[in-house]
Amino acid sequence: MVRLDRMLTVDDFKRVAERRVPRMFFQYADSGAYTESTYRANSADFDKITLEQRIGVDITTRNLATTILGQPVTMPFALAPTGAAGMQTADGEIKAALAAEKFGIPFTLSTVSICSIEDVAAATTRPFWFQLYVRKDREFTGRLIDRAKAAGCAAIVVTMDCQHYGQRHKDVRNGLTVPLKFTPRFVAELALKPRWALAMLQTPRRTFGNFAGHVPGANTVQELTAWMSQQDDLTLGWPDIAWVKQRFGGPVVVKGVLHPDDARAALAHGADAIIVSNHGGRQLDGAPSTIRVLPRIVEAVNGRCEVYLDSGVRSGHDMLKAVALGARAVFIGRPFLYALGVAGEAGVTRLLEILRAEADSALGLMGESDVRTLGARNIHSNELLPRT
Repeated sequence: MVRLDRMLTVDDFKRVAERRVPRMFFQYADSGAYTESTYRANSADFDKITLEQRIGVDITTRNLATTILGQPVTMPFALAPTGAAGMQTADGEIKAALAAEKFGIPFTLSTVSICSIEDVAAATTRPFWFQLYVRKDREFTGRLIDRAKAAGCAAIVVTMDCQHYGQRHKDVRNGLTVPLKFTPRFVAELALKPRWALAMLQTPRRTFGNFAGHVPGANTVQELTAWMSQQDDLTLGWPDIAWVKQRFGGPVVVKGVLHPDDARAALAHGADAIIVSNHGGRQLDGAPSTIRVLPRIVEAVNGRCEVYLDSGVRSGHDMLKAVALGARAVFIGRPFLYALGVAGEAGVTRLLEILRAEADSALGLMGESDVRTLGARNIHSNELLPRT
């Protein structure tokens, strides 16, 4: 049994998750495209930014609470959409959503989740966000939006950097396929992960819940897989944002922005917020880190919408750096997947406690009492940022 009180960092969760989760699923989460240079840069560039320590200030009262899309949150964190979180642990999306709800931060459900929109809605009491991959089949996509609306989702996050895929070599080497192939190597590994395997046997949720039973004519796993493999829409463009927004009738967030012109285009086509993201380094290998481009995006937006950041956040200190550079909040993906693999909902809760404690301590040591007042004066980097 894992002692969660001894889990002190994201890396602690990563090490234990690697022992508990089958290799192909752990590495599916913990991998980047091709050489993984962008995956590494996302975290490495955070390390190039330092926090300014200040003293002689009354920091008796400290506040991490803010708002995201007008809704109060306990701290500037949210759980990012992550594919197949329900393969890190049984019913993973439900468990992560419950932890986020109880902690008072947003959870974002992926289109390619194992638990469906309806599964998560039935298990939670507060609105969650839904991440949308626009498919070639616009009727199916429209129905997906309608289901999110019916479930009371608070926002739609349109991912625009995933019409074409960067190869992750670890997935190829591990033989990760849909549907899964129970090779001798995989079966042998399952025997070494009995807790994971038993939990999976006890849940009916072992496929893509938002697709299974919702694609006409796809009555078997093979038929569904064939349909999904033909649905990447290479024509996805800015006018589609207006269509999604009209169909959903609520806030639309554009995810995958790395260039100022794209930030301006997203706004011009109706985005209510944007997420500065390189998909965790899983798409364009060699793309810049998100923290490196964040100041340019904030400048381009010029206060006209909220800007969020994902990719590379591994601590409460990282969150403070991003907020100081203009992000309203940060989204975490891999860290909460590690936590799910370690201890399900309780693991995610412990992770969020760690991030909150790190941020609260650092905020005070920076001589600040409110996360909402952070700015460029609170950070420094000779390489990434101009000195102000």
